[in-house]
Amino acid sequence: MRLFLTMIPDKLDLAQLPTPLQFLSRLSAELKGPRIWVKRDDLTGCATSGNKVRKLEFVLAQAIAESADTLLTCGGLQSNHCRATAVLGAQLGLKVHLILRGVPPEQLPDGNLLLASLTGAEISCYPLSQYQHLKELFDYWLDFYRGRGHKPFIIPTGASDGIGVWGYLHCVNELAGQFSEQGINPGAIICATGSGGTQAGLTLGCHLSRLNIPVIGFAVCDDAVYFHGKIRDDIGDWQKRYGISVDTEQLNIQVNDRYMGPSYGRATPEIFSTIRHMATLEGLILDPVYTAKAFYGLIQEIKAGTFQDVSDIVFVHTGGLFGLYAQHDKLGLSINSSAAGFIA
Repeated sequence: MRLFLTMIPDKLDLAQLPTPLQFLSRLSAELKGPRIWVKRDDLTGCATSGNKVRKLEFVLAQAIAESADTLLTCGGLQSNHCRATAVLGAQLGLKVHLILRGVPPEQLPDGNLLLASLTGAEISCYPLSQYQHLKELFDYWLDFYRGRGHKPFIIPTGASDGIGVWGYLHCVNELAGQFSEQGINPGAIICATGSGGTQAGLTLGCHLSRLNIPVIGFAVCDDAVYFHGKIRDDIGDWQKRYGISVDTEQLNIQVNDRYMGPSYGRATPEIFSTIRHMATLEGLILDPVYTAKAFYGLIQEIKAGTFQDVSDIVFVHTGGLFGLYAQHDKLGLSINSSAAGFIA
């Protein structure tokens, strides 16, 4: 792996690295299975927290190298990626234009949409019927900005392409050092898979470094067939861009699509129950779009005995805290206040 890290292209130092590994002692005891560790990539920053920052360190470096002054990217109304791009764009002095899927709320924005609005990002919202023509939307806005003398740079959904792959190639090197230092012997690395780039980088990184650790992505939207293709496409783009040859047939791509729920961004009561349980048990905050779906799936697989011969499992927490705010009404919470014993 060190050989490949010497080939890393330009990157920006935007994330707070390395992120820690947290041992979930109470959950591990409760499940009576392997030791469960969490790679806290939700701590890569503050308003820029989450897995997207690792990818954007490389993607935004490329944008600057191409003298771009405007970033064009896309996602859902509560996209973690779009929020991170908006905040980092403001930090770097770049204009950001977000192409968002969905109808904007009538009330004041919440969660990721609030933060993206706060940074001054230009936001264009499209219903699904129009968003499905994403290429045409990008072409329109590219022409719009070029016609006004700007140099726009397109960032794909989730910053998941051959450039973004470097973010989690770099993370694998970080993880390998932590495994050695802390005596962790993972039988699997788990992540939520939404745009495929994080799993592509982790899978490729484990392959190149010969860690022999399977990376299992828990799909949060599309099925396993789609993600097998998307991950190979991202890695193929990486090879083409940087002239590095990899036998992709040897890649161990594993996707579990049994816990995605009704659709992207929609979660079942079991997912919200998992969020409440993990917050109470371990002080670990998950989100209903990505991490809680994957974590719920992991728990169910442990209970089913899937990992009975495994000593350690590492779950990559990809962030998503701000998206939780937009669905707080589904958590079933109430405040129980007591002032007993107070004397005026």
